[in-house]
Amino acid sequence: MNLDLTHKTAIVCGSTQGIGRACAVELALLGANITLMARNEESLKETLASLDTSKNQIHRYIVADFASSENVKMAIETYMATFPEVHILVNNTGGPASGPIIEATPEQFLKAFEMHLINNQILTQAVVPSMKRAGFGRIVNIISTSVKQPILGLGVSNTVRWSVASWAKTLSLEITQFGITINNVLPGYTNTNRLTFINEQRAQAAGKTVEEINQQLAADVPLRRFAEPEEIAAAVAFLCSPAAAAISGINLPVDGGKTGSL
Repeated sequence: MNLDLTHKTAIVCGSTQGIGRACAVELALLGANITLMARNEESLKETLASLDTSKNQIHRYIVADFASSENVKMAIETYMATFPEVHILVNNTGGPASGPIIEATPEQFLKAFEMHLINNQILTQAVVPSMKRAGFGRIVNIISTSVKQPILGLGVSNTVRWSVASWAKTLSLEITQFGITINNVLPGYTNTNRLTFINEQRAQAAGKTVEEINQQLAADVPLRRFAEPEEIAAAVAFLCSPAAAAISGINLPVDGGKTGSL
């Protein structure tokens, strides 16, 4: 099985913590040159220093705030003007605030669409020409199992995640002919800062401890535990590899078997 990404360049978004960072680490281990993309420059530098360089990889970073699509557009255009060769794009952005969908404001929906769908579109438009020239491209979107089964209390997130999945499926019909695949990885409960924050809110609302909430949620997972970011990253890395050339337009849950739909 060919998992070698030597001489490939990957842009990994939201890559200073959690799943994004784990993806950057895993892709570097497969030989890719990594360009980290996030808003905190100090965290970017710290993450950059942790990446494998045993295959003479060259790692870089882009400072960009995903709360502003204009900022993201300017940042990626500046980068591509200097480093025009990109083979892999991992789209990954922190999720919208939790809450019932009936209470969400129009502004919350607009901001969520900007941070996820619009930024994905901007970044994809910037890198696809390079992928076409190389005859090799991999785009992986980190979204959520809510694409298959909406999660109670995450109304805005459920809505925008599904829109990203539909966008990706449509795009796969247009670009796979050029050797460019686009797929969605759907994490379930994963040990990240976001899950910790959400479970703290759940615990407060239920009058329970965070540990009790964690145990309750884990009991509903056939694996009987939360996934680790590295386990999500392993799926992403496979989809980015030459071995996954015939896989495009799919939604891949990495959730310990929890999602109830096919």
